Amino acid sequence: MTSQLPIDDGAGSEITTPWRDPALSPQERADALIRLMSLEEKLAQLVGLWVGADASGGGVAPHQADMTSDAPQWSEAIRHGLGQLTRPFGTAPVDPVLGARSLAASQAQIAEVSRFGIPAQVHEECLTGFAAWRATVYPAPLSWGAAFDPELVEAMATRIGLSMRAAGVHQGLAPVLDVTRDYRWGRTEETIGEDPYLVGTVGAAYVRGLEGAGVVATLKHFAGYSASRGGRNHAPVPMGRRELVDVILPPFEMALRLGGARSVMNSYAEIDGVPVAADPTVLTELLRDEWGFTGVVVADYFAVRFLQTLHRVAADPADAARLALRAGIDVELPSADAYGPPLAEAVRSGAVDEALVDRALRRVLAQKAELGLLDADWQPLPDDVERLRLDDEIGRDIALRLARQSVVLLRNSGGLLPLAADQRVALVGPVADDPMAMLGCYSFPLHVGVRHPEHETGVEIRSLREALGQLVPKLTHVPGCDITGDDTSGIPAAVAAAAESDVCVVAVGDRAGLFGRGTSGEGCDASDLRLPGVQGELVRAVFATGTPVVLVLLAGRPYALGPDLESAAVVQAFFPGQQGGRAVAEVLTGAVNPSGRLPVGVPRDSGGLPGTYLAPPLGRRTEVSSVDPTPAFPFGHGLSYTTFEWSDAVVLGSDGEPVPPGSADGADGPTAWAVDGEVTVRITVRNTGARAGTEVVQLYLHDPVAQTTRPVVRLVGYARVPLEPGEAAETTFVVPADVTSFAGVHGRRIVEPGDVELRLGRSSGDVAATVPLRLVGAEREVGHQRQLESLVRVERNVALPHIPEARK
Repeated sequence: MTSQLPIDDGAGSEITTPWRDPALSPQERADALIRLMSLEEKLAQLVGLWVGADASGGGVAPHQADMTSDAPQWSEAIRHGLGQLTRPFGTAPVDPVLGARSLAASQAQIAEVSRFGIPAQVHEECLTGFAAWRATVYPAPLSWGAAFDPELVEAMATRIGLSMRAAGVHQGLAPVLDVTRDYRWGRTEETIGEDPYLVGTVGAAYVRGLEGAGVVATLKHFAGYSASRGGRNHAPVPMGRRELVDVILPPFEMALRLGGARSVMNSYAEIDGVPVAADPTVLTELLRDEWGFTGVVVADYFAVRFLQTLHRVAADPADAARLALRAGIDVELPSADAYGPPLAEAVRSGAVDEALVDRALRRVLAQKAELGLLDADWQPLPDDVERLRLDDEIGRDIALRLARQSVVLLRNSGGLLPLAADQRVALVGPVADDPMAMLGCYSFPLHVGVRHPEHETGVEIRSLREALGQLVPKLTHVPGCDITGDDTSGIPAAVAAAAESDVCVVAVGDRAGLFGRGTSGEGCDASDLRLPGVQGELVRAVFATGTPVVLVLLAGRPYALGPDLESAAVVQAFFPGQQGGRAVAEVLTGAVNPSGRLPVGVPRDSGGLPGTYLAPPLGRRTEVSSVDPTPAFPFGHGLSYTTFEWSDAVVLGSDGEPVPPGSADGADGPTAWAVDGEVTVRITVRNTGARAGTEVVQLYLHDPVAQTTRPVVRLVGYARVPLEPGEAAETTFVVPADVTSFAGVHGRRIVEPGDVELRLGRSSGDVAATVPLRLVGAEREVGHQRQLESLVRVERNVALPHIPEARK
């Protein structure tokens, strides 16, 4: 569609169009354009436009009206070109085919009106699937972490990316790589978990899927957002350098190096008093100079102006633009504001060097070249648009498999589960018959659809009651109470239903929303970790009947349940998506053997300050404090309906044979592990039960003495191991010494010699085998190019001698 004819340079001369030449590099094509562009044309490429954003005050987020009320009209906004189109599918319900055609028409107009014929880069949210009407809604990120299955997450992201690309979208605002630090934070549901290795490996897999489908993945939120004081959204982050280096940054490194992400979004956070949006040490010196990132940094929505209005480090919009551009934010989203006329005036007055504008523009145009948006044969309308379907059998199958793998059986007291087909089952609780209880806050039905009640949901979402009713013939349902509020009038009916049943399933948890419109989600932070509303009273009242209780939590964060429910069976699901009702029902009835593992610990006390498992000795239970922070269920925990035996943990030599304990010189002691080498460990797991199941083998590092305080254990490898009854498998980990590295006493990342242990376990609190090792050699400094992950291999059908019944 785009013309290759010469154009007018504004001075009456004809110029050619080398930026259309695919033989040139993206940077060369960008430079060819920059030389010809006016300041207004340059700045137009550094902003987005959010068509249909609500400026009345009833929009998605606080301050949205402030930032969108003065937005230019369409014809004026695109007069000099446009960098990005903001959420054309994710702002209001629109039929996918009609939406794709409308987007194509807008793109054609943008290319036609602007002097250089450059279309916009289109972005959408895609955290739980393409955030569009009638698109598959996948499990929330905490469920990705619970599944411990990067390959399946990659398949999900590939499917999401293909659907976005088919609709004409180029960029996805996902994944979230914030490591959970305080479960009270409302956006805990958006995180993959509390361990940087899990977040990094799963997050990198998501990036590979999205980027492999041709869609730019945007890493969020760089960096430190999840470490806010008190778990409050946008609150200051009181974080030291070591927490930043050892916990917060590794997932972003992994997603860039192992995933190939081409975009990064800044964090709203201020770290030690400096907002990230204005911090060149984070967005330029670290991200670009040290890590070598060459992609595009986009602003989280309104983050540039927030430097003036919320952080108060800028005097006016022009000053905010100056700080953000200098720090390294290339594109202002969602619409032109500070990067519009205020920045233009600042450049003309000399307050901002135009070279900073050109620096950002070069990155933006180079990425557009990579996406084919500068090509002469670019077409606005995607191929086969009439066949566009965003929710299909393939997507639903992936959503179901991921949901099944993410359900965690926390406890099965008395063998209450699976439910028997002939049992009389009472199903009570406010989320039992609520399809929306399956969805995270960035799913389209909850993020956008709730503001458009005139439209149907767009996809089929079965509640737990609907799904369980198809598997349990004798099912009685009583809600008991609402998710929020103090109305207890429905509890007596729930108690009566429980008393008349063989077992009572109590379904409690969250309703995701935004900024106080839910109990979980962005801006929906919690003051403590008690169940919302009177749900706790409902649970205790039902439990007091003496009827066996199965507690099901459908939530966006872990909640403390208290010690008085220890005889209940407990099942945890973290917003498992549109197929979540079926997945949970299948686990409850035994149609599916649970294999999920906790990506976050479940606290014992709702009032204690939450702390993740990444704690040094003094962060755990000690005799010098009366507060015991030990979780009720630790990170990595999860049960099965079958049993597993672990045996034969060994270190393997280069020949693949077990190495006898001892150092390299033959002396007694731990096996030697070079500080610049790798070690291979293997363990055998056998299914000793009567049904097929999946064990999740987890590898933890324990460093007993180090120059800085270290977590007692931290994850450095894992593998899902599916096994038939009686079947055994050998799981082998090849662990580079680099994964033991940490920020030393001088702040540099080092591999430190000394004794360590690799612990193979069922969870961070349940160790099956310990392998003592000694890192040998001189202290070694490592950087961004270090090895980031352990390699794992699972070999099934290993022949083992018969295990006597007494040993099982």
